[in-house]
Amino acid sequence: MESIIYNYYNSPIGELELAQEGDELLWVKFLETQKEKRPKQTASDSALFTKAKEQLDLYFKNELETFDLPLALRGTDFQKEVWQKLTLISFGKTISYLTLSKQMGDVKAIRAVASTNGKNRFCIIIPCHRVIGTDGSLTGYAGDLWRKKWLLEHELKNKNFQTDLFA
Repeated sequence: MESIIYNYYNSPIGELELAQEGDELLWVKFLETQKEKRPKQTASDSALFTKAKEQLDLYFKNELETFDLPLALRGTDFQKEVWQKLTLISFGKTISYLTLSKQMGDVKAIRAVASTNGKNRFCIIIPCHRVIGTDGSLTGYAGDLWRKKWLLEHELKNKNFQTDLFA
């Protein structure tokens, strides 16, 4: 097992911690949330961190809608499938947890889908912020709900915001 290296990105909505092991990102998380404040690690540089920061810059300038980064997805097959489905939600669109569970083939899996969404280790990159409540409410976001709202509004600026609540 290779050692983990860290780097940081100052986004408009808070500092992000990027972690890398080998040739993959291990996570992209907000350094500080209402539930958690993590100490900073010694920062290192890498080509992957440079690429990730360039893509984040483009995203925040509304010039990038989909990320292309190698991610270390660690979880069950179900979790990996949910995270893959999240990457298919278009920039500037939202879907409900119920719709996502239907896409997974089991309407009763809504709690498991929501739980998996909350375990996403790649905020913004895997757009879990695009999943909302069936009634259109903003619910559940590990990076705090105000950030979820900000991200959705940010994407709305360049897209016709659409919701697929009843898809």
